[in-house]
Amino acid sequence: MRDLFSYAGKRAVVVGCYSGMGEATARLVGEMGAEVVAVDIREPEIPHSDFLEIDCRDPGSIDSGIDTIVSQGPIDALFYCAGLPGGSFSNADVMSVNFLGQRRFIERCAGHMEQGSAIASISSGAGMAYMMALDRVKEFLAIEDYATALEWVSHEDEAGRIEGYSFSKMCTIVYVLNRGPVLTRETGIRLNCISPGPTDTPMMPHFEKQVGKEFMDAFPKPIGRNSTAEEQAWPLAFLNSPAASYISGENLFTDGGCSGGIMTGSIDPSAMGSD
Repeated sequence: MRDLFSYAGKRAVVVGCYSGMGEATARLVGEMGAEVVAVDIREPEIPHSDFLEIDCRDPGSIDSGIDTIVSQGPIDALFYCAGLPGGSFSNADVMSVNFLGQRRFIERCAGHMEQGSAIASISSGAGMAYMMALDRVKEFLAIEDYATALEWVSHEDEAGRIEGYSFSKMCTIVYVLNRGPVLTRETGIRLNCISPGPTDTPMMPHFEKQVGKEFMDAFPKPIGRNSTAEEQAWPLAFLNSPAASYISGENLFTDGGCSGGIMTGSIDPSAMGSD
């Protein structure tokens, strides 16, 4: 039987692979046979064929890094796993890394990828209310120029109308749902994302500092615990593999059933943070 879940002979670019879900993803696809190109601001300890130091807040750094990547070989799979938590970083930095840098990376890399290749990124359960903010998100997504988009963020930040983390994750979901079908139709490249629930990564202390440990402890977890980084890496690896050849433009909630329960009423979100 042909192994559709193999990365043998594939070149995978993993952005944000120093720790957390990105590190787990790079390690996993490497074990599955991929040649891993590691991208981060610090070189990871996991095995990789090449490392590029790229600051995902800087479009110039992204562009020059992509030029180097494509000059050295094809991109069969792109994993955008870079992210910053809210609270510990400015809304501008969070939006830059979590969405604007992601979109730039995807759009620039897609121009060098072949039909049948795939892209997967990480959103969050924090973006599940995207439908309630759809008009505002689409207004922001319509701003294609990086500097102008940052000006929009700065204006909304000064007016107290934006929380960078949740909004960046809404933008990721809507971007993937909207752009995925078009990208696939025009190029044959698939684009998807996952939306994890609470996951034990180095980001967790930042979330606990921002919203409180009690809130994170009370966050609905139907499976009864936080997920692990590796449990999020497997769905990412699946989405960029031939096993998911008919999946594009999808946001996969990888939160143990939390989002579905909240959306359909079997989980009461008002209990979060209560004694």
